[in-house]
Amino acid sequence: MDNRLMMLAILPGILIIIYIYRMDKVEKEPWPLILKLMLFGALSCVPASFMESAIESSVIMGPEGSLSYAVTNAFLVAALCEEICKYLFLRFGAWNNREFGYRFDGIVYGVAVAVGFAVLENILYVMQYGFYTAIVRAVMAVPLHAFCGVFMGIFFGAAKQAQVQGRSTIKFTFLALIVPMLIHGIYDSLAFLGSTEASVVLLAFVLAMYIVSIRVIRRFSRDDWSSGFYPDTQPLSDGGPGWTSTTGNRGFGDTTSSGYRAYPGDIQDGKLIMLCPYCQRGMRVPAGLGKVRVRCPHCGREFEETT
Repeated sequence: MDNRLMMLAILPGILIIIYIYRMDKVEKEPWPLILKLMLFGALSCVPASFMESAIESSVIMGPEGSLSYAVTNAFLVAALCEEICKYLFLRFGAWNNREFGYRFDGIVYGVAVAVGFAVLENILYVMQYGFYTAIVRAVMAVPLHAFCGVFMGIFFGAAKQAQVQGRSTIKFTFLALIVPMLIHGIYDSLAFLGSTEASVVLLAFVLAMYIVSIRVIRRFSRDDWSSGFYPDTQPLSDGGPGWTSTTGNRGFGDTTSSGYRAYPGDIQDGKLIMLCPYCQRGMRVPAGLGKVRVRCPHCGREFEETT
């Protein structure tokens, strides 16, 4: 494959990831995690292709170019299989990651997986069809996958937030799947029809998705400061697990006050002093929140506590 064609196949995905990364205003996600999720997205192409082949061989879709063919192939084959596989790899790669602490993180992760899928798919198409396909897919198909990743990420982040807050995740998980499937299915239905009228509607649909997706990204980026999943937990300098004061009582050194000792259950400046049940290190958590899910700033593990 010509190097210029390879760059054309990869560049749209790179630009999208850079844009999403720049819009992440609170605790930017580490590049190793983003690259891992992009790799997971590329790997999700494999089960998706097997699923698509199985459905295509067992479902009657009508003659190519017909409405029944376009809708069945778009929704039942492409959208269903690809979005399910992308979601499963997203869930496996990011759900329990200690970096996942804000709603916008879900968008970053969703787009990373979607772009990984799109880039591999794009390389395969460009290898087969050449320069013109690379240009068209750069402004149409690759952004389409990113649009799906944005909305999958929004509801993926909402599901994680619900889980942290002890609420059901079913509704948000369903939306994380069904909304990208609808976007993907509409796009592919119009593309499979292949008529002039359908092409015009497709261009209008893609333009609308550009506008909506950018507005949504900007809104969630702006509001991310107030959408953290966990209370503002601060570590205490406790000298390590099991540290004991000179008087024989377990205590935690306060890095802000020389000689001060805090003990589990103390409330200082509106913060409750508590122990992590896993690493036995001390932390401060805002008091009066009731029963909340806390993430230890030392070991990163989660636990429920009443503050």
